[in-house]
Amino acid sequence: MKSKKKTKLQIAQDEAQAAINKTNEKIEALGDHTSSLYSELNDIQELFDKIRNVPNEKKLQYEELKKIRLNWKQQADKIEKDYKEAAVKNAGAGVAGAGVGVAVVTMGPTVAMGVATTFGAASTGTAISTLSGAAATNAALAWLGGGALAAGGGGMAAGEAFLTLAGPVGWAIAGVALITSGIFFWKTKSDKNHIEDVFTLISKRDVKSYHLAIVELNERITRITDESEKLNRAIENIQTFGLDYDKMTEAQQYELGAYVNLMLSSTQLLVNPIKGLQPKYSEKDFKNYISWENKKAELDLCENHKTLITSLANFLYKIDLNDRDKKLVWKSLRKNKNMLKSMNVSKKEFGINVIDAVFEALNYKYERTQK
Repeated sequence: MKSKKKTKLQIAQDEAQAAINKTNEKIEALGDHTSSLYSELNDIQELFDKIRNVPNEKKLQYEELKKIRLNWKQQADKIEKDYKEAAVKNAGAGVAGAGVGVAVVTMGPTVAMGVATTFGAASTGTAISTLSGAAATNAALAWLGGGALAAGGGGMAAGEAFLTLAGPVGWAIAGVALITSGIFFWKTKSDKNHIEDVFTLISKRDVKSYHLAIVELNERITRITDESEKLNRAIENIQTFGLDYDKMTEAQQYELGAYVNLMLSSTQLLVNPIKGLQPKYSEKDFKNYISWENKKAELDLCENHKTLITSLANFLYKIDLNDRDKKLVWKSLRKNKNMLKSMNVSKKEFGINVIDAVFEALNYKYERTQK
């Protein structure tokens, strides 16, 4: 029997899934490198801690870096713990297991470190710890949409994912459920083709985002490898300096100062997020929008549907739609019970005025960015 030819949307979705899987692999690789870097930074820190009479300003500098690294490690540990708890809970309750291929999987500490670096320690930790209910139990699983890190690679269903957790990543997780449910609603071929075109554009945009993120992840791994080599050489050198700063030569004291700067740049490689996987439309963008005096959307509407507007702004970022297509997208999303549940909004509340607010918010961001 001849297999049915794939539509352009299915092809675009396959490309997006492949890009997500590749991104997963790179984040896992980043985790291995950040784990090594963290160990090397601890080793050099221990050497500094043994040296007597270090000037206060230098001591304060590397003590501050120690706090930053400790916070990062705590966030990574929390992500690993949340992930395991969510996996056990979901498997036990059957919430997300059977239908989408998510089994109880173990996120190792190095993978959690990769996640903490990818999304930024503070933002990831906060995002996961401040969620509640179904979103909280699934956030740790939904952070990257399955792939290499979820058995079966099924990802999460739309209603189970916290869609604003990681910008394009969050919506890519939901994309399959949104797209398939969206298409089957339409009786006329014209409407069906239009909505397929919209979702194809979204998938293609996300593929570009992932490809750029992969380049960025590769660059980060290369930089970490380079910094690790420098740290190893520094550790060897410091061991020959003795344990009293006052008895060191001027050249050795100068070198120690350079090593503090090396620790600073290396620590930044642990905690600075991968920009390509940050939300395209952030909470700060939303705050700017609702404080804009000339907006047409009502303030109450915006404040009551902050999560929905922010999520949809990420979903529809840089997607140019005419009025007809906006209405089709709105009707598709409005009929998606899982999405409405995840956003804590009723079908009645989700009026066309919400979509209007989303596009007004996006246009306001585009204008501000161009200035």
